Amino acid sequence: MAITTIEQAIHQGVEYLSASSEYQTDTPRLDCEIVLLTVLNLGSTALRTKSWLLTWPEHPLSNAQFKQYQMLLAQRAQGKPIAYITGEKDFWSFTLKVTPDTLIPRPETELLVESALEKISLNNSCKVLDLGTGSGAIALAIASERPQAQVIASDYSQQALNIAIANARELNLSNIQFCLSSWFRDIAIEKFDVIVSNPPYIAPDDPQLEANVKKYEPLNALFSEQRGLKDIIDITENVVNYTQPGSWLMLEHGYTQNQDLQTLFKNLGLVNIETRQDLNHLPRVTMGQFPHGALPPPRY
Repeated sequence: MAITTIEQAIHQGVEYLSASSEYQTDTPRLDCEIVLLTVLNLGSTALRTKSWLLTWPEHPLSNAQFKQYQMLLAQRAQGKPIAYITGEKDFWSFTLKVTPDTLIPRPETELLVESALEKISLNNSCKVLDLGTGSGAIALAIASERPQAQVIASDYSQQALNIAIANARELNLSNIQFCLSSWFRDIAIEKFDVIVSNPPYIAPDDPQLEANVKKYEPLNALFSEQRGLKDIIDITENVVNYTQPGSWLMLEHGYTQNQDLQTLFKNLGLVNIETRQDLNHLPRVTMGQFPHGALPPPRY
């Protein structure tokens, strides 16, 4: 069998992905480079990078490496997200482990982290709750930036929670705890200063959802009934039991749902309500504060 070099493997891979009739990627060369690095770094003590690929284009691949590369490219040609092929995704200032049990963290969600950090003191203790943590992206970013904060991250999926726990260990974060719970159901009642969530907010019949997202990512982390608002409504109906005067509630949502969120927050009695836009200038995060005064009666 002829020896295949890095340059040849990338060239063949680009042709293969570009000719794929099932899924067309916008970045075939980048995808090939990432997949090839994933193969080359398996079991390797020396981490290969993109600059290494450019420096050593004539480096030969073993037959096993080339077969593994072809197998992973075939998955990419079927639309499997790169993050699930490599098993990791960059978010905030670190790289997270992800699996098909967790939603792939999006850059838009960093806006939720930024908004939360504005309200969390760098030096004083603060209690933070992240509902539906998935891979732990939001909770871990907050815990890493605010070491004095006490962060609780919950998820109803034990498989997702296991990934979040592994990510916390990898980042050596000790100011975060994890709880298996469907929203507030199994969380002990205590008062949090900041509650954040990126809940499912896509309507099941949304025609704009990419086919490969629906095919590969966990549907229960994507879809919500009532035009994508059911889980958001569930959160707002129970949040008052876990807050105190001055507490903040911050939710990520779809770009057409900002008015619904504004109404829900007003009906909850929140003040300082604000919707913030993501990098694409679309309304993405709505936040509000419980007033300093009498709170509405708890809801059961």
